[in-house]
Amino acid sequence: METVTIKVEGMSCQHCVNSIEGSVGKLEGVSTVMVDLDRGTVSIDFDPEKVTKDKMKDAIEDQGYDVL
Repeated sequence: METVTIKVEGMSCQHCVNSIEGSVGKLEGVSTVMVDLDRGTVSIDFDPEKVTKDKMKDAIEDQGYDVL
């Protein structure tokens, strides 16, 4: 398992948290998704053999947020 922290712009409420945790959490190989609204980050525990960082970033951007 690896952990990555992604800086995300545009998150401001619980809906944002649910949207990102739901979309990224559905990806195969992702075990934990933690959104920190105060810091504007998303921390993800994942299996690098099953999912790429780019796929996780795409899932966040597909929800309408900007990955920095």
